[in-house]
Amino acid sequence: MSVRALLARSLPPRLVDWSLFALVGLAAATGLTSFWVGHPAGAAVFWTHAVAGLAMLPLLFVKFRRVAGRVRDRRAWDRTTPLSIALAAVAVAAAATGVAWAVGVTVPLGIWTLLNLHILVGILLVPLLLVHLRARYRPLRRADVRERRVALQYAGLVVAAGITSACLRWLAARLRTPAATRRFTGSRALDAESDVPVTSWVADDPDPVDPATWTCSVGGLVARPLELGVDDLDPTVERRVLLDCTSGWYAERDWRGVRLGDVLDAAGVREDAAWVTVRSVTGYRWSLPLDEARDALLATHLSGERLDHGHGYPVRLVAPDRRGFQWVKWVERIEIRRRPDPRQWVEIFVSGL
Repeated sequence: MSVRALLARSLPPRLVDWSLFALVGLAAATGLTSFWVGHPAGAAVFWTHAVAGLAMLPLLFVKFRRVAGRVRDRRAWDRTTPLSIALAAVAVAAAATGVAWAVGVTVPLGIWTLLNLHILVGILLVPLLLVHLRARYRPLRRADVRERRVALQYAGLVVAAGITSACLRWLAARLRTPAATRRFTGSRALDAESDVPVTSWVADDPDPVDPATWTCSVGGLVARPLELGVDDLDPTVERRVLLDCTSGWYAERDWRGVRLGDVLDAAGVREDAAWVTVRSVTGYRWSLPLDEARDALLATHLSGERLDHGHGYPVRLVAPDRRGFQWVKWVERIEIRRRPDPRQWVEIFVSGL
C-alpha cells in the first residue's frame, strides 16, 4: 500500500486538520526564532523548521483530496470557502518556495530572494489559518488519537521529512546549484570576490553622517562616560568574521576597527552591569550580553577600505555568530545596562519609518 493510501485510510480528518495547525505553528515559531540564531549550536531550530514544513506536505495532500469535491461543486460553497482556498494556495506557496530555495532555484524578484518570499507567505499563513480555524473549528476527540498506529505513522512522517531534508541538500550539492553552499541557516555563500551587498533592516536609510560633527557616546553603568569622535577610534584590530544576512546570503570578510571590550574598559564598567546596547543614529538598537559584547568589534573598515555610508560609516557593530540585522550600523551611542533595552523590540520594526 502506498504512503498516500495509508495516510488517507488511517488518519481521521480531524486529526489531519489539527496536525496541520500544529505543524504550521511549529514552522512559524521556529522560522521566527531562526532570525536570532547565527551560531551552529542553534542548528536544531532550522532542522526542526525544515522537518515541520516537509511533514505538512503529505497531510496537505490528504486534506486536499478530502475537500476537492466540495471545492469543485460551487453549490457546496459557503462564505468561508474562498478563505479556505486562499489558505490552501498560501500553504502550497510557502512549501514550494521553501523547497525551491533549498535545492537552489533562483528567481529574479528585484531586491528580494525566494527566501524573502518564503518568509512573507509563511507569515501570511498564520493569520489565515487562525481565521479558518475560527470558522471551521471542530475539537479533537479521543477516538481520533487513541490508536497506537497513529503514533507510528507520525513518527514515520517525521523520519521521512528528515530524510527528505537531507536529500534536498544532497541534491543541491550533486547538481552544484547555488544552494550547495548553504549554511545551516539556509543562507547561500557569496563569491569570494563579490562586494558585500548593502542591506538595511526595515527602512533604515539616514542621511550620510558628517564626520566633523559625529560622536559616539558611551554611558550608562560606567565610571567614566566617554564621547568619542572619528579620530578617537584607532582601527588596530582586524578580524575575519562571517556575516550571515537574513536576506539569504553570507560572506566571510576582513573587518578592521576597535575592540568594543577596550572601549568598555576605558569607560570603566560597573560591577552591576550585564548588558550592552548599541544604538544607531536612526534609533535602531540591539543589546548583547556583556561578555559577548567585549568580543565584538566597532568596525571602521571592510576588506581594507573605509566603510561607506551604506555599510554604516563611520562605525558599525560587528557581532560574531549574530545575524546581520544585529550588526548595528551608524553607531552613535553605547549604553551599559543591567538588562537589555526593551525599546529594541519596538525600534526593530519602526526605525527609519
